[in-house]
Amino acid sequence: MNALEDILAEDLSVVFCGINPGLLAAEQGHHFAGRSNRFWRTLHLAGFTAEEVRPENDRSILAYRCGLTAVVARPTARADQVSAQEFVAAAAAFEQKIARYTPRHLAFLGKAAYLGLSGQKAVPWGLQTDTFAGAAVWVLPNPSGRNLAFSQEQLVIAYRQLYEAAALQAG
Repeated sequence: MNALEDILAEDLSVVFCGINPGLLAAEQGHHFAGRSNRFWRTLHLAGFTAEEVRPENDRSILAYRCGLTAVVARPTARADQVSAQEFVAAAAAFEQKIARYTPRHLAFLGKAAYLGLSGQKAVPWGLQTDTFAGAAVWVLPNPSGRNLAFSQEQLVIAYRQLYEAAALQAG
């Protein structure tokens, strides 16, 4: 199975960073393709997009000055199938990628990827004190349908904080 292609460009306001692609997303070649994944709905409700983007139109996110990537390229059925060693192995190339595209904000979707890259044992939700390759770092709840710890409303509130910070910075 192929890795999922990044959707990146220069001068983006926000790059959303998943842990790794899900099997369905990799199979279909589109980010957040699972029916139960709440990413596209959350993005729209938080203000990032004018309408709810369909996964097959994922490249349209560039028009909103947002991009998509993942830390680990290997698709899995569940994010917990990614090992700590895979994060360590991916770290240098991932940092080079972010440094190359220079987004203003880098939003990790879930704590696992950021913890794996930063070496920290725990981080709070939201804006972090550290930057990553020059980008402000945000840790947001994972929108996966498997993540039952956060309701749709809670996801929207968390993502809206990033939207408002990015909009203020752009203004």
